[in-house]
Amino acid sequence: MLIQWYPGHMHKASREIKAAMEHIDLTIEIIDARIPFSSQNPALAKLRGDKPCIKVLSKCDLADDSRTQEWQEYLERENGVKTLAVAMSQIDKIKQLNSLCHKLVPRDISVKPLHALITGIPNVGKSTIINILAGRTIAKTGDEPAVTKHQQRIDLGDGLVLFDTPGVLWGNIENQNSGYRLAATGAIKDTAFTHEDVASWTAEFLLRDYPELIKARYQLETVPENENVLLDIIGRKRGCLKSGNKIDLDKVSKILIGELRTTTIGKITLETPAMIEVEMAQLDIIRAEKAAKKLARKKRD
Repeated sequence: MLIQWYPGHMHKASREIKAAMEHIDLTIEIIDARIPFSSQNPALAKLRGDKPCIKVLSKCDLADDSRTQEWQEYLERENGVKTLAVAMSQIDKIKQLNSLCHKLVPRDISVKPLHALITGIPNVGKSTIINILAGRTIAKTGDEPAVTKHQQRIDLGDGLVLFDTPGVLWGNIENQNSGYRLAATGAIKDTAFTHEDVASWTAEFLLRDYPELIKARYQLETVPENENVLLDIIGRKRGCLKSGNKIDLDKVSKILIGELRTTTIGKITLETPAMIEVEMAQLDIIRAEKAAKKLARKKRD
C-alpha cells in the first residue's frame, strides 16, 4: 500500500529547503523518539550532503528509554551526525542545542553567524523547540499536524540564525509500517487511515513487543492470542458495545490509540534499528520486483 499525504505547502517547503541549503552550515532535524526512523525525512539527508546534522529525539519521555539509547547510538554511526534526546518540558536541555551547533561548526561568529536549518515532520515538537531557543513565542504550536505554513528566519543571538521550515512529509511513504507508526503517534492526520486499521496494527505490535505492559494496563492474566481478541477484551471492559452485544470497533480503536499517545499504557517505542533494517531489505525486494515488471512491460510494448 502506497501512502500519499503531501499538502501543497509541503511541496513548496521542499523547494525552499533545497534553495536555502547552499547558505546553511548545519541542519537540525527534529524526530519523534517513539519513531526515530519513520519520522525522519529521507530527502533531507540527500539535500544536506556532508553538512553536520543534529538529530533531536523529541518527546523522549513518551518513549522506551532503552530503545532511545539504542537509536542514538545507531544514528551517530553516520558521519557528522550528533543526537540529543529531549522531553518537551526539558527547557535547559533543549537550550543545549545552541552550544552543540557551535561545537559542530566552530568559527568566529563576530565575522559570520552560523546558519542552521531546523526541520521536522508535522506534530513532532519543532515549533515548541524554536520558541524555547528564542526565549519568546515565534512559531505557532498545536496538536494538529501541519501547523507551520511558511519558512521563517529567526536570529537567536549569540551568532546563531535559524531557518525554520514547515513540517514536511515526503510525497510517498512506501514502507507501510512507517505509515502506521506515523498515524499511531499522530503525525499523519486521522483521516489518512481508519481508526480500526491503526488500532489493529498497534494492538498487534504491542502484543509482540510489550505484552507485559498490555497485561498490566488492561488487568489481564494472560496475553491475548491476537489483536482482534485484545480489542474485543478492551471494548468489553470499557463498555464499547453496540446493539447485539457487539463491540463498537471505532470507539475502542480510539481508546487504544489515545492511550498509546498519552503513555497510559507505558513508555513505548514503535520501532528499533533491527526492525527497520529488515523492513528496508523487504522494501528493496519489492522495488526490484516492480522495476523488473516495468522493464518487462516496456519490452513487450
